[in-house]
Amino acid sequence: MELNTLAAGVSASPQIMPDDMQVIKDAGFKAIICNRPDGEGADQPTFQEIANAAKEFGLEAVYQPIVAGKVSDDDAVAFGNALDTLPGPVLAYCRTGTRSATLWSLSQASALSVADILAATKAAGYDMGGVVRRIANGGKTPTDTGDASYEVVIVGAGAGGIAVAASLKARKPELEIAIIDPADVHYYQPGWTMVGGGIFEPQETARTMGSLIPRGVHWIKAAVAAFEPENNAVILDGCRVVKYDRLIVTPGLKLDWNKIDGLVETLGQNGVTSNYRYDLAPYTWELVSGMKSGRAIFTQPPMPIKCAGAPQKAMYLSGDAWSRRGVLKDIDIHFNNAGGVLFGIKDYVPALMEYVEKYDATLNFFHNLVAVDGPAKKAWFNVTKPDTPIERVEMGFDMLHVVPPQTAPDFIRVSPLADAAGWVDVDQATLRHKTYDNIWSLGDVMNAPNAKTAAAARMQAPVVAENMIADMRGGAPVAQYNGYGSCPLTVERGKIVLAEFGYGGTLLPSFPKLLIDGTKPTRAAWFLKEKLLPPIYWKGMLKGREWLAKPEKITAE
Repeated sequence: MELNTLAAGVSASPQIMPDDMQVIKDAGFKAIICNRPDGEGADQPTFQEIANAAKEFGLEAVYQPIVAGKVSDDDAVAFGNALDTLPGPVLAYCRTGTRSATLWSLSQASALSVADILAATKAAGYDMGGVVRRIANGGKTPTDTGDASYEVVIVGAGAGGIAVAASLKARKPELEIAIIDPADVHYYQPGWTMVGGGIFEPQETARTMGSLIPRGVHWIKAAVAAFEPENNAVILDGCRVVKYDRLIVTPGLKLDWNKIDGLVETLGQNGVTSNYRYDLAPYTWELVSGMKSGRAIFTQPPMPIKCAGAPQKAMYLSGDAWSRRGVLKDIDIHFNNAGGVLFGIKDYVPALMEYVEKYDATLNFFHNLVAVDGPAKKAWFNVTKPDTPIERVEMGFDMLHVVPPQTAPDFIRVSPLADAAGWVDVDQATLRHKTYDNIWSLGDVMNAPNAKTAAAARMQAPVVAENMIADMRGGAPVAQYNGYGSCPLTVERGKIVLAEFGYGGTLLPSFPKLLIDGTKPTRAAWFLKEKLLPPIYWKGMLKGREWLAKPEKITAE
């Protein structure tokens, strides 16, 4: 781990883990400040987990979460006050340490010269040139000029970001493209259901980010703070500015664990788990493997969420494992769904209901998880049936698989790119922004009414690439997205209901019905999910090889 000294008594660090506490204590630190909000990353422990571990080693822990790039002057004052009141030395951390270094720099603006701030932070490994400009500019980051400029800037290096970068490079190799993303690791998130079902190992779903950024594409390892589309500028964490000719926005969405009272305190223990986090999916399988009797509750929050089938996939694979071990008769399965239907496309429901009945699962619709008490093994749900007053019900559990509420990232929701609900506002066919014609978006963050899945991003990337290249040539959009999304519903080990659909619930099968009938559970679909889709993702989609993803052309009416 990195312990980067900013000044006597204060250091900054990238994300720390609970098992780092011995090293932190041995280094002489007495207190920790967390400047990273919970839920920023799929491999991120909650502050509560950090605080619990710190307490065991006699370290004080303070939570001062800062949305990336949103460091206010008041935040800096609060940070300085914390340094004055906490026992020192103090270690502050966030995703990379940049927010903590920014807070320290701003908190010292009246005590140190900008030259001293720059020298101290540079020695610690942080570029605070943008922060110094902000100090010199009366607290505002100027965007008339930038620290760097590119023809295309892509925000987010998830499935959509890397795929669209590769698709652009395949069409126009000389393009100067930059991808902005602070993460060191890229995850194949569709694989986490399989980890929770005991089929994949967690490490099979992860690759280093540097190994996946397409050749010739610049990687800016930073978080985005804000957009100034009128100036074609993106402001980064640390107040640096990147200018662009065209922008693609695809940072994914935010998992809002804190919206459920008591959840963050008990995740990963007391039988509470989630396949929506890299480090928790193995705990799901641990619980399933060890459970012999009791109640297992699987939750689904209000839409929109990424992969609407994932909450019930966890239920089916768990039920199958218990059935194979002969303990299913002693396990009471409940699927508590905030919505009113099992699956939004009715054509797939009959096959799914056969498995609901096979595992003797109770379907509780309009049940939204709002609170958890892990040690007491209790959960509370708001029941919001139509035309009925909201009722809160309590349920005990032995295992609780939670799918967290999901929103657009904070820096998107407050930006001029967002619609009233906080999602990037695009034309659902061309994926071009409705207001700013040099901005496009794809993946989970945009507001087209499609399923938020990796398969959707696989189809969207070539559409954005085709339309952006056409725009560079002075033409109109040439490709359209039909809303395609795919949800391989793992109903048992060895069989999958392959749901493929587009806008309006239209079925969009990729294979002949004789090969794979998506409305029925098939072994062929399982083979596709287990053996073919991971290499299609790593070696096809992320490399610009658009297998099964040819853009649909716009035709004149």
